[in-house]
Amino acid sequence: MTHETIINFLTLNCWGIPYVSRNRKDRMGAIAKKLSTGEYDIISLQEVWSIRDFKMIKTEIREQLPYSHYFHSGVLGSGICIFSKYPIEDVMFHRWPLNGYFHKIHHGDWFGGKGIGLCRVKVKDMNINIYAVHLHAEYNRKNNEYAAHRVLQAFDTAQFIRMTSGGSDVVILGGDLNAEPQDLAYRIICGISGLADACSDSYSTIGTNECAKNSYTSAKVARTSPEGKRIDHILYLGSQNFKIEPIDFQQPFPQRVPKKNFSYSDHEAIVASFKLANGTYKPDNVDVKESLKEAISVCESALTCLRRQRFWYLAVACLLIVAVTWSMELVYTTTSVGLSIGLNIVRLFLTALLCYALFMSLIWNSEERKALKAARLAMEIHLMQLTNKLSS
Repeated sequence: MTHETIINFLTLNCWGIPYVSRNRKDRMGAIAKKLSTGEYDIISLQEVWSIRDFKMIKTEIREQLPYSHYFHSGVLGSGICIFSKYPIEDVMFHRWPLNGYFHKIHHGDWFGGKGIGLCRVKVKDMNINIYAVHLHAEYNRKNNEYAAHRVLQAFDTAQFIRMTSGGSDVVILGGDLNAEPQDLAYRIICGISGLADACSDSYSTIGTNECAKNSYTSAKVARTSPEGKRIDHILYLGSQNFKIEPIDFQQPFPQRVPKKNFSYSDHEAIVASFKLANGTYKPDNVDVKESLKEAISVCESALTCLRRQRFWYLAVACLLIVAVTWSMELVYTTTSVGLSIGLNIVRLFLTALLCYALFMSLIWNSEERKALKAARLAMEIHLMQLTNKLSS
């Protein structure tokens, strides 16, 4: 039986870090009010770090979107959640093996336990896999210390989608990929999973972050690149039984929260309208071999860097052992109480540094190396399969 269904899908990075994000309480309330208009059928939110914020939004929009799920993970929670007009039948969360560094507290990605969340919803007779994702931030494009982590996350995301979407009729992904369309992470996700971008060429210049119109964008960045960066995306894929076609794409939120002088978030919300119908979906064939080769090269460079880091951590640990031992001897030989207390404080500090150096060299470094080796091997296998298909 032939039928058509229209789905309006919205995604937004809410920038909801408690005690850090400016105007968070007012913005979250405004976001919830905007989402309660009934204009959207499925919503994917990122950086909802407070469970109270999630519950507040859930309460505000429950009449329009009665089904929801928050993906708990890590120390703070993954920050990602999904709201749906349609019943959520199954959920799953895959946490990435590499997700930043615990000692980079000012970045905080590790504490979020980031990964990719899956909600399977039932829309009439269609099984739709909804994926919510928030990749590690880049922070510094020129000196990107997280390049390998981001590549691994992108490959993991694409593989997870490939291996969990087999029984679905339609796939929709929404989230902050922290990657522009020309970036390696974006190319890996789309190339391997087969997902297409809902943003057509006519909207390709739309920015979703660091836009001049956003109140949280610095004046310097606004002057340099007023359009901003398009790092938030809605991607889609059909199946043998159902076609999916984007029929509209826009930024639905006004530039400022009503009666306030600030924006809803430091990111812009985007919404895509999809038409779903019976039929066979034919995805575009994208040659991902060169992207895989580039990703493998990034992993190899990271492994080389990790070997150097391990050497230096061990070297520092050896020096600290000598220093701690020497401080102990000084404490036993000194007769001054004040000097003894000072030396004990120094020894405590040196011992903490020694524990840190040993942990980074023997445990953290090993875990990171194994994760990168596993990702590189998986990429090589996938690349080999693609090569064999072309040669056969």
